[in-house]
Amino acid sequence: MISLCSLFSETIRTDRAQTMNSIERALAILLLMSGRKLVSATTLAERFGVSLRTIYRDIDRLNALGVPVEAARGAEGGYRLAKGYLQPPVALNRNETAALLAALSLFRVMRVMPLAADLEAAERKLIASLPTSMHKLLSDADRFIGTEPVPPDIFHSGTKAEPTAFWQQALDNFMIGLLENRRVRFQYFNPSRKDLKEHDVEPRGAILDRDLWYLAGRCVDTGTVKIYRADRIKDCAVSGMRFLPDPDFTIRDMLGGVWLNQAMRRWEDTNQIAEIRLSGWQASRLQADWYYKHAVFVADGEDGLIMRVPVTGLARLVPLVRWLGPDAELLGPPDLREALLADLKAMTDKYERVA
Repeated sequence: MISLCSLFSETIRTDRAQTMNSIERALAILLLMSGRKLVSATTLAERFGVSLRTIYRDIDRLNALGVPVEAARGAEGGYRLAKGYLQPPVALNRNETAALLAALSLFRVMRVMPLAADLEAAERKLIASLPTSMHKLLSDADRFIGTEPVPPDIFHSGTKAEPTAFWQQALDNFMIGLLENRRVRFQYFNPSRKDLKEHDVEPRGAILDRDLWYLAGRCVDTGTVKIYRADRIKDCAVSGMRFLPDPDFTIRDMLGGVWLNQAMRRWEDTNQIAEIRLSGWQASRLQADWYYKHAVFVADGEDGLIMRVPVTGLARLVPLVRWLGPDAELLGPPDLREALLADLKAMTDKYERVA
């Protein structure tokens, strides 16, 4: 099989009489260098019938356009394209392309996604690779495939956030750092301490959980892998510091709520602990919840249990105890009991006035 480069070179040799303009010559040089073998400036000048100075200008023009031309000096030197610049074409049939576009449409339900602009560009390229007759159908894929957004969780008020420019910046730069094995630096907001802290992190992976992105990275200061909620990251930037990726790490090891369980254990060291006495059926309900199943449950008598969970806000636990009803009792801490008591008194006053 004759390669595109060989065919182009043969055309040049047999049509030397025709004058090439600078754009045509630059394209021809690009194709000649795509074989990864060094091509000397003298060889290029002779092949195209131009001076060495003209070839040097052509190479400069390619570099200015973003084409990574590598130069090797010496008697055996020359030019070649950087490895991986030209990739072989991927041939997808109609059904394969439709499947990929359907998957892309599922991502549109998310309000923020990593490298969103690159995803749109990839979608346009996928459609362009198909016959024209398919363009209309596949460019309107969202007319045929729909996904409902994740509904709000009324007992976990902190699991919904509005997209911001910082959120998108954090996702994009974290992913770039992951792909290029470069550290990222950012400020992270801790809601329990109400402060911003600088972090230097080696990206490891990302998790989408209930419409929020959680970013896993090795904290340079502590040497441990931590989870950072993307919407709480500010001023994220990719640094020039490179790192060796951990070959044993896989984000799969943090799925199934493992990351949340680890986070809750850390919160126990820095937050107050609430204790709620529960009946057996109440405990079984909460042990099936995506969040409260990671709390600590200890036996309390024959049928009851006590749930111990870090206090991350009154807005989360007071409504929970009201929902559990009179069979549950909030044992502490005292300030949380007082907040619940005030809440219940206000409700009692309202119902007594009605009666």
